[in-house]
Amino acid sequence: MHPPKTQTFDLDDRAQFDTKGTRRAIETLREQDWGLYLSRPVVARPNAWWIESWVIPDLGVCLSDWRWRPGHERDQDAYIDIASFTRDGRRIRMTDLYLDLVVHRGRATDVLDTDEYVAAVAQGLLEPGLAEYALERSHAVLDGLARHGHDHEAWLASLGIELGPRADPSPPADLAG
Repeated sequence: MHPPKTQTFDLDDRAQFDTKGTRRAIETLREQDWGLYLSRPVVARPNAWWIESWVIPDLGVCLSDWRWRPGHERDQDAYIDIASFTRDGRRIRMTDLYLDLVVHRGRATDVLDTDEYVAAVAQGLLEPGLAEYALERSHAVLDGLARHGHDHEAWLASLGIELGPRADPSPPADLAG
């Protein structure tokens, strides 16, 4: 079992850094009252070419929408990471708490990676307070989504969070046709 993965969003550098320190340039970055919107190309991942994310620290979530390469499409409208957040000046650090939700708008929401969560708790990779926080957040998010017809935008709007304009990136040359 791996320790919790982290992401650091450096607002001044307009970059996202993963657990290994790999830097990924953010093409579009907007600071909002509720958190961050970012949009960037996906590098070194053969199944996807673009990602948009909404980092919402007060809700303990990072909601993402992927652009998939042909043949790798997935039946999902949003992917939600349950996470904890800390801020140091213009840097926001996200710690993934293993539990994820996949929204199928208007139909259902699936909870993923409970096996990883249980293993992480059993191995002491998540201290009890964070483990409890992850469960509380995942249940609250699932409840909110269910109460709004499994529509993440309707759920967020009910909390006063409007996702705003979205990126409209051009596909990479190997997908342009």
